[in-house]
Amino acid sequence: MGDLHPGELREEACELLQRLIRLDTVNPPGNERPAQELLAAHLEAAGLSCELLGATGERPNLIATLDSGREGPTLGLLGHTDTVLAQAADWTHGPWSGQIADGCIWGRGAIDMKSQVAAESVAAASLARSGWRPASGRLLVLAVVDEETGGRLGAQWLTREHPAKVRCDMLINEGGGAAFEYGGRRRYGVSCAEKGVFRFIVRVRGVAAHASTPEMGSNALLAIAPLLERFAKRQPSPLIGEQAQQLLRALGEDPSDPEAALESMRRRNAALLPLLKPVLGITFTPTMITASAKMNVIPATCELRVDCRVPPGVGREAVEAAIAEVLGDAEAQGFEIEFTEQVEGNSSPAHSPLMDAIRRWVAKHDRLGSVVPATMPGFTDSRHFRAAFPECVAYGFFPQRHRGLLESWPLIHGADERIDIRDLELATSCYVELIRALLSRT
Repeated sequence: MGDLHPGELREEACELLQRLIRLDTVNPPGNERPAQELLAAHLEAAGLSCELLGATGERPNLIATLDSGREGPTLGLLGHTDTVLAQAADWTHGPWSGQIADGCIWGRGAIDMKSQVAAESVAAASLARSGWRPASGRLLVLAVVDEETGGRLGAQWLTREHPAKVRCDMLINEGGGAAFEYGGRRRYGVSCAEKGVFRFIVRVRGVAAHASTPEMGSNALLAIAPLLERFAKRQPSPLIGEQAQQLLRALGEDPSDPEAALESMRRRNAALLPLLKPVLGITFTPTMITASAKMNVIPATCELRVDCRVPPGVGREAVEAAIAEVLGDAEAQGFEIEFTEQVEGNSSPAHSPLMDAIRRWVAKHDRLGSVVPATMPGFTDSRHFRAAFPECVAYGFFPQRHRGLLESWPLIHGADERIDIRDLELATSCYVELIRALLSRT
């Protein structure tokens, strides 16, 4: 069994990613079957056993297995093949072109997350073709559908309907790995946790009347304006839980003084604040407002919908306290609160053999690099695996050094999404080394 050549890994990953991008898997409707069949053919040809399973025939999930035949740990490489929509007119190169330009592969899914799917698949296929097999346990490559609309037909369905087939001890998924500069070092975030959602409605009541006589009614839309202004002026105070403490310590900041930590972040790299600050507590983002259904009617009710994200371990009581902090007392201020969605955050331990392997890889390949445990402000399919298999350590890690966090994050779900080919090669080589490190011991 010889060493795998980086150039060959790069070429194979590039070709597979281009082919995946050229398959339009915008969800809805998804239409992921051609992508799943492409991946299955690639992995089967290399020696992995593949199975397509789905709640519907048009949208199957792929389970590819490389099994040692002996008891041992299971490492899963997870990815989704559906994407969000794209407006071709907004792109420099077509969103389904897979074109190579300026050292990048362009197209919808180039970051989120067909690049990682390609890197994981090529890493597994290359090892299998070389004759490598796990010393014990098994390797799973899991390409799922429907992540962009919640995973009901994808990871959630698989973990519920076929748990024995997808149970993992360790899982690598999306959500981390893009490097950023901080304190004179290059940091690689490993997503160990994801925030939950406690979405709510702020409701104000007035009195309806004809719009031609504004003083005859009480306009609920105007009454909600001061509350909207309060949301614009501030967020709740930092709430430094376990995951935030780990991040701050890894960055060299003091978690016991969050305001000082935020000021230090501002001095060291202010551009990072919009990404780092949300993980330090509860966030409120008003996104929708409804009032009168007719132009000529003064609204008797106005509803403001607020997207609220909470760190792991934070529940409704803390959210209610944060609402009171920002808006004031509901009864005294004349508004009502109705929760519409309550999902607590999820996490995996920041200390594990998987984290140790990632740290060793970073230390080997980047003398200026270090690993920091991070929290995703949104959520991924990792939450379904953490819920189904509490013992599973699930991390988000897709290393990108040449186009780091500040360059890649704005492209996710945006126009001109693209991945630097050097980073695609870096990630593919990383997965090869992590697979070997974690599954080569008896």
